[in-house]
Amino acid sequence: MVLSSIVFLLYFLPAFLLVYYLVGKRFKNPVILVFSIFFYAWGAPKFIFVILATTFVDFHIVRWMAELQSQWRKKLLLILSVSINLGLLIYFKYSNFFIENLNGLLSLLGHSGIVWARLMLPIGISFYTFETVTYVVDVYRGIHKPLSRFWDYQTYIILFPKLIAGPIVRYHELADQITDRSHNDTVDNRLIGFYRFVIGLAKKVIIANHIGNTADTIFAMDYHAISSSTAWMGILAYTLQIYFDFSGYSDMAIGIGKMIGFKFPENFNNPYISQSITEFWRRWHITLGNWMKNYLYIPLGGNRVSENRMYINLWIVFLLSGLWHGASWNFVIWGAYNGTFLVLERLFLLKIYAHIRRFFRTFVTFFIVTIGWVFFRVEKFRDAILYLKHLFAYHGGQSIHPGSEFYFFLAIGFVFAFFAYLKQGQKIQDAVYFHQYSGNKHIIMAAVSVVLFVLSVSFITSTGFNPFIYYRF
Repeated sequence: MVLSSIVFLLYFLPAFLLVYYLVGKRFKNPVILVFSIFFYAWGAPKFIFVILATTFVDFHIVRWMAELQSQWRKKLLLILSVSINLGLLIYFKYSNFFIENLNGLLSLLGHSGIVWARLMLPIGISFYTFETVTYVVDVYRGIHKPLSRFWDYQTYIILFPKLIAGPIVRYHELADQITDRSHNDTVDNRLIGFYRFVIGLAKKVIIANHIGNTADTIFAMDYHAISSSTAWMGILAYTLQIYFDFSGYSDMAIGIGKMIGFKFPENFNNPYISQSITEFWRRWHITLGNWMKNYLYIPLGGNRVSENRMYINLWIVFLLSGLWHGASWNFVIWGAYNGTFLVLERLFLLKIYAHIRRFFRTFVTFFIVTIGWVFFRVEKFRDAILYLKHLFAYHGGQSIHPGSEFYFFLAIGFVFAFFAYLKQGQKIQDAVYFHQYSGNKHIIMAAVSVVLFVLSVSFITSTGFNPFIYYRF
């Protein structure tokens, strides 16, 4: 089930909120858990048992670990828990990739390949695996004590707003809210959460879907015959689609969380107004960046190592970040591409940027990010290189003419992608997302939210095009 589907919007969410608000405090977490299990089972009925079983094992391993005094035994259980969780991720997500590459190598050597039944990828496995890792690591480090009840731990892992695509909430950020969130469970927060949810829905359905339909059409064309103008249209459309698709989904998750008393961390902060790739990665998929920093980069040595080693660590982190997004060499290349620019900025690019006007820094960063998305969107490396050739060497091949509706929503996308570039735009955004609400402000936002909700539902039902890019990660 996807948060932007009709089933979720008109049936699941209203039923959940009705039951959640009617039951007493002691039953609220069980209601969340039951609905979360149903939510996941709706789209992946077989894999829900994998989550339930692994959370059961993991909970008891971590509880046992927390009771031990011996440090080496604690470390042994830490390794066991992390191995189970990452092992499942590697098995389901990367087995096909490994076998395909091994068979390719065997074929070159003149041997027959391994017969292998392709595994299906459990939805959201990358996200909930990272959260199970944060649980055991945070408890091991003494950042927070473990949850005392198994059902509370399952609620943390399977909490449906963030289950499929995040934000990736680290255990210590949510632990106290699992057991008591009464201070956040207010009428004001419920209303503000609804506004945030609808804004995210509109970003996803009204903007991302409209321009994404054309992007999909272009990327389905023959790359040998595509014209340069159409290639640029496609990658610019995809650049906006992936932002509004994913950030919209994050807004929806944050909004639902707020409606039931949770405070999830922000996941996007106007990434396309960044003035460097370093800044971009502080603004894009923030919770993944924080996870990589705290559970991978810092354990590798972080900034405490020699300069050369630090650059290697950065590159390793981004190679793994690329691989985390998908079992494909193109994702690895995309990670290496971003990691290379991060290293180059630390070496000399930031010094050059210091002498360039802000507009040009933003333009250069946006250009670098846009080119990188080619490797993210195109599945095969050879096709990605061919697509890039058509971007930079003029080719007057096949073109499409999507019409005025596409250009209208593309323009809307650019306006809101760079809305916070100006100080006034940032002030308006902060007022909507973070500042306190007066009575009049509630009336205005409620009216706007109802209009956006009705428009979004009508667009979903009338177009039939409603994909979610990060659903497969």
